Amino acid sequence: MALWRIRATVDDRPGYLSVLTASLALRSVNILAVQVHTTEAGAVDDFLVDAPDTMSEADMLAAVTRGRGRDAFVARAEAQGLADQPTRALALAGRLVHDPDALGEALVALLDAREVRWRPESAAGHGFTGGRMTLADPAGGAFEVLRDAPAFTPAEFARGQALIELSGALLRQQAEQATVLLPDGAELLIRVATGEDAEAVQRMHARSSAGSRRLRYLGGMQAPTDTRLRRLLERVGGVTLLAVHVDPRSGEERVVAMATLLAEGDLGEVALLVEDAWQRRGLGTALLRRLVAWAGRNEVAAVVAHTTAENTGMLRTLRRLGAEPTDRDGAMLTATIPVPGRRTASDETPARPGLNQSGLNQSGLT
Repeated sequence: MALWRIRATVDDRPGYLSVLTASLALRSVNILAVQVHTTEAGAVDDFLVDAPDTMSEADMLAAVTRGRGRDAFVARAEAQGLADQPTRALALAGRLVHDPDALGEALVALLDAREVRWRPESAAGHGFTGGRMTLADPAGGAFEVLRDAPAFTPAEFARGQALIELSGALLRQQAEQATVLLPDGAELLIRVATGEDAEAVQRMHARSSAGSRRLRYLGGMQAPTDTRLRRLLERVGGVTLLAVHVDPRSGEERVVAMATLLAEGDLGEVALLVEDAWQRRGLGTALLRRLVAWAGRNEVAAVVAHTTAENTGMLRTLRRLGAEPTDRDGAMLTATIPVPGRRTASDETPARPGLNQSGLNQSGLT
């Protein structure tokens, strides 16, 4: 017995699929898997079958024609085709979680493509015709997917677009995580906070001195309630960054600083808490620089910071960022931090990491 892939269009009417399957059964063809794609031209039936070794491509085409199938495509298949399409798609999605740059190879595998090309310019008319498909890249540009046969279907177009959007989300998440080396040689991970970090952040508050917490929460609060903390960590407007130290011996992770940008419209406000043992080591500056960069990418026009005259550490950090207090209200000082210019057109459509013009992953790129 031999594995074959068959694709044919039949009228989308009751009983027509059974006519095609009966014609195949008369030739001792065993259907292992079937997918049905609804199109304007009719129902496109995609089969993986096991057929007698004596059956040729011409015999298979004849059986499909007798079963009222048209625009038939038949080809020998490999054993990996036994995996059903949902399982195949989930496996490729799992691969992208570990390697978002493998999108080109994943599209080739998902769509049985001959070639995948990424173009920096946005291609007009995203869609598919025959063996050519154009998929929009949310980061800018477009993917061209090519194969000789069979023609693409609406279901395949939707699968390809979903895989691209997953890869884009993973790349954005990856870009929001970085390892920084402080001037004294300490290495920390800086990443976007989530609600799951609430317990670790509360422990960081407990390790911080009362004086540090008072300077962070100017209203006199020593630590946020659980409800308020979750609002800070799961920002709807703005972002919260955490600095995480990983113990090289035990692998234990400890949150040692938190920096928050609250944004409303095009205005933002930043606040910072660094655990006492990590103060005066450049960590606050590193965090605030990333918040201001985030503001620039997200069209926040102005960022302010409120502090007090006694918070000399925060004042030094603000000056490093080019901000000087301009307003005073009693002991309260307000400084405006310069926000970098908004992104240029080239920034809006960056080249896809790891994917060259031929669609092959370039080794050595990160």
